[in-house]
Amino acid sequence: MSAEKINLDLKEILDASVEAKYNNISQEEFHSRMVRSGLTRSTIEAISKAKGEPEWMTRLRVKGLELFEKIPTPNWLPAVVANLDVSQLQIYVKPDVDKTSSWDQIPTEIRNYYEKIGVPQSEQKFLGGLVAQLDSESIYENVKGEVQRKGVVMLSMDDAVKKYPDMTKEYFMKIFPMSDHKFAALHAALWSGGVFVYVPKGVRVSMPVEGYFIIGSELEGQFEHTLMIADEGSWIHFIEGCSAPQLKKDSFHDGMVELYAKKNSYLKFTTVQNWSKNVINFNNKRAWADENATVEWVEGSLGAKVSLVYPTTILRGRGASSTSLVVTMASGEGDWKDSGSKMIHAAPDTRSKVVNKNIGFNGGVNVYRGLIRVDKGAKGAKAFVKCDSLMLDEKTKAYTYPHNQVLEEDADVAHEAHTLRMNEDQLFYLQNRGIDEKESVSMLVLGFVDDIMRGLPFEYAAMLNKVIKLELEKLGAVA
Repeated sequence: MSAEKINLDLKEILDASVEAKYNNISQEEFHSRMVRSGLTRSTIEAISKAKGEPEWMTRLRVKGLELFEKIPTPNWLPAVVANLDVSQLQIYVKPDVDKTSSWDQIPTEIRNYYEKIGVPQSEQKFLGGLVAQLDSESIYENVKGEVQRKGVVMLSMDDAVKKYPDMTKEYFMKIFPMSDHKFAALHAALWSGGVFVYVPKGVRVSMPVEGYFIIGSELEGQFEHTLMIADEGSWIHFIEGCSAPQLKKDSFHDGMVELYAKKNSYLKFTTVQNWSKNVINFNNKRAWADENATVEWVEGSLGAKVSLVYPTTILRGRGASSTSLVVTMASGEGDWKDSGSKMIHAAPDTRSKVVNKNIGFNGGVNVYRGLIRVDKGAKGAKAFVKCDSLMLDEKTKAYTYPHNQVLEEDADVAHEAHTLRMNEDQLFYLQNRGIDEKESVSMLVLGFVDDIMRGLPFEYAAMLNKVIKLELEKLGAVA
């Protein structure tokens, strides 16, 4: 089934379910489910109260709102983000679905969509746990017995705040403070949903776990928060999936991910983002790696009209290492994909590698913004950055803004960047062997991102391959 058909089906499903949900309820109940034009302190406090949050979280939200109103909008943002009117958004949308651990208990019209995009099938085959979120709240949570027996904690972020208040208070928005920028402050005020994961010392989770997020209505704000703590010597791989139907008006995603990799641990975070073209995606991702810990980011940022994402790792322990593999696709006029990675070397003998692959056609714009910082005293630090942009036509644009801050003489930092056009010789070679032009272009594009695809589980690599081929075909990347 095509991506367009799935999006159309979901829009019909959600339109029908919204109409059914709100035709026969009171005005008060309506506003408890959909909060529009209500970015005030009283609204923030009401959301916190409705969630049953502790007082410290309410104070954090209020402080976030105050900072959001004070901090100026970054002047480098594209106009569609800089001019975003948050007051026009539904800032909290509570789905009319009881949370469950059984797909059979989810209403058929909603379950059908998850089945069409293959989420239950993926869970059955290779996931150790899944939290699925619709709009502002999780509607499905299930952790398999093997994972539970190892003492792994995995549940929605909202439940974690209540069940594990001391741990969440210690870590929540500590490596990504709300003062970082305007939209981090907005996230602090409005966050809802997301996933909390704690892996005990020495525990290896052999199967990936996943959080899947859907934006189901136009002019909606989604602000999920994912917090992961990999204790000493532990190992885990988390997959984040994102999708939305085609909508008439834009919705806004302002999520956040915080990863804590303790001594000798391994934490991999994979994102497969395929929002519709009606979504503005502003994602905030940051990790903290202690001694000999490893953090790996894999970012497939294919959807959304505008996407801004910069996975960051603070290498704060001796021997810590991190890699960031990012692929973006700007597939039409108005598309703006702003990506990059940040590696902060704050300890000796740390290692980092960044590989960015940007694909553009039909007038799309790709931007790379990256930072490598080596602090004084981080002796023996090594960093490597490779940024490649592939443009399939003359209308497409690509910009690269690398930034290196090397404050330690005993460090090795390398950066290379290439801007490429479609290789006519390779295209000619493939066509001379009976492969038509569209398939030849697809093969060359997929070959361009192959080193990133190899970092994905097979099912997700296959899905990304299909999405890329669909976009190339649908938007006329080739004649």
